[in-house]
Amino acid sequence: MTDPSVFHTGFIAIVGRPNVGKSTLMNRLIGVKVSIVSNKAQTTRHRVSGIHTDEHAQFVFVDTPGFQTRHLNALNRTMNRTVTQSLAEVDLVFFVIEAGRFSDEDAQVLALLPKDAKVILVINKVDALEDKSSLLPFIDANRARYPFAEIVPLSAERGQNVDRLLEVARGYLPEGAPMFDADDITDRSERFLAAEFVREKLFRLLGDELPYGMTVEIERFETEGRLRRINAAVIVDKPGHKGIVIGKGGERLKRISTEARKAMEDLFDAKVYLEVWVKVKSGWADDERALKSLGYD
Repeated sequence: MTDPSVFHTGFIAIVGRPNVGKSTLMNRLIGVKVSIVSNKAQTTRHRVSGIHTDEHAQFVFVDTPGFQTRHLNALNRTMNRTVTQSLAEVDLVFFVIEAGRFSDEDAQVLALLPKDAKVILVINKVDALEDKSSLLPFIDANRARYPFAEIVPLSAERGQNVDRLLEVARGYLPEGAPMFDADDITDRSERFLAAEFVREKLFRLLGDELPYGMTVEIERFETEGRLRRINAAVIVDKPGHKGIVIGKGGERLKRISTEARKAMEDLFDAKVYLEVWVKVKSGWADDERALKSLGYD
């Protein structure tokens, strides 16, 4: 049992295939939204750190992109490199899978885990499991796949058993003083988060029309007290994608801008003036120099 009088601090990578709920889990763990969420693959493209501090520990969660096994262009290679780098730099790993399902893609991610890593298997979406009696056999089956330090079933969406995950994880973090202030929630800048919020609304509001070759670049970010002036460019790969993002009469882009602005105001606790437009930059997703200029590590 962990001594509650000893403070623990460490980094935890949240890994898994796309769409298992990694970003939802991190947002739930830190209590505020810093990692964007949608039902589309590749929503998370960057390594995003969220910070949760309580009286006993400071948890620095690293939400990574879902490991990509298809379409290995420069963007996906960069995302995969982000995952492997994260695994090499943390004290603990949360390997997230869906309750009742272990796919070939899950197996591929599991095979990437360092052999000496301390790994907690997080079985997410237990609330969506139709046959609840199948959970225990599913847990037993996964014990044989890897020497997991712990197995914790939960629902990130509903917050079920998330406190238990924190309690278990604390015992695997090294003793030490906190690395961040107690009220810090992320190590990412407001500028970075602004781009992510615009990108999230694109994912949510474009649905199946979402162009694959699309990202967001912040061209202007100015702070004036409790006011933020932000200009964001939606970068698409093909001229035909521009109309998809803008929508009839500009209504779709207007809604994207409005919802992104509201999300920024909630997180930044400030008034936001946001302007969003669309630009064509052909081949950006397979251009290493373009990726670096757009902030991809």
